Amino acid sequence: MTQLTEETFEKTLRTFINSEQIDLGDVSFIDPYGMLGLLEIGELCMLEDVKKTVILPRSAEVCAYLDRMDFFSHARRYFLLDQPHQTPLPHKSRNQGSDVLLEITSIERSNDIHLIVGIVRDRAQAILVNHLHYDERAINNFIVALSEVCQNIIEHSENRGFVGIQKYRFSSMNKNVVRIAVMDVGIGFRKSLTSRFKLRGDLEAIEKALLHGASRYEDEGRGHGLASVRRFIDQWHGKLSIRSGTARLSIIPPWSRGRDQERNLTFFPGAQINILLPEV
Repeated sequence: MTQLTEETFEKTLRTFINSEQIDLGDVSFIDPYGMLGLLEIGELCMLEDVKKTVILPRSAEVCAYLDRMDFFSHARRYFLLDQPHQTPLPHKSRNQGSDVLLEITSIERSNDIHLIVGIVRDRAQAILVNHLHYDERAINNFIVALSEVCQNIIEHSENRGFVGIQKYRFSSMNKNVVRIAVMDVGIGFRKSLTSRFKLRGDLEAIEKALLHGASRYEDEGRGHGLASVRRFIDQWHGKLSIRSGTARLSIIPPWSRGRDQERNLTFFPGAQINILLPEV
């Protein structure tokens, strides 16, 4: 496997979840979704008291990027890291021209969300304004949407989660795109909503939350977080996908491709969310 992204996530699960070690030697590209997917596989293994070995990429550039995204500080909690191909890992550093909007960050309590929002707001000018050409109102809506997605982990997953954000240049579109990945291996949408709704499967559970604003809580005003995220995505012609259990539901803009509904995927607990926001 040479890439770890949302597009290769199903293969990643089939390849790595039951293997004794995770061999990333041939990986030449990895994005925040791929990193978070690995960490959540590690989280799942840790719950079963298993600590796998990860063979790191041969590419010095990929390893430097993993370090820059703070992947290793989290990965060491779950994995034994083996780097047979190169010299010791470089130490991460940040520069003003960095495309990283948020390094891989753990979400365990509400204070984590305040920290995340603060960091992203500080860096928003450099990336969201200069590269995506968002105005102040759009940035505020971006922050609200990010908060809602992260808050979902605190309120519904019953487990920790992770978030990571980076700007990329899509040469096929000749535009900049910001990728936001948020994941947990908690109880997932279906289990969260079954106390209030009779559901036929994971896809219907995601639809209830994303399209109809359903929540496990009966309090008035609850359950509109993902609905507001969807409205923001629609407004800025972004892409949103939510995977949970064995299903994925996606909102796909004209500039992207993919299936809007997927069933019978490899079971993986919790929720895996990917958001792409293009330059305006």
